[in-house]
Amino acid sequence: MAKEVRLGRVQQRGQVTIPVELRRKLGIEEGGIVAFIETENGILISPREILAIDALDRVGEALKEQGISLEDLLESGREIRGHMVEEDYGKQVEDHND
Repeated sequence: MAKEVRLGRVQQRGQVTIPVELRRKLGIEEGGIVAFIETENGILISPREILAIDALDRVGEALKEQGISLEDLLESGREIRGHMVEEDYGKQVEDHND
């Protein structure tokens, strides 16, 4: 998994500098948000976008295991939104997908 080990020094306030070549490679810019994930072996630092993509991949796999397609999921969302609008505003939502 690890390609190359790089060391950093923990500063007074717990700050560690991510090497510039890794920041460029992973698209981490000043002010960007990263996730800190505790693992059995230490701490994994990941750009927030990669964490979100991984989470969506896991959701997709779980849906696939349950036999739920993307179209099923979208249709369910449409139905739920329609019911919410009907409850909140007392109107039926027209289906514009026909």
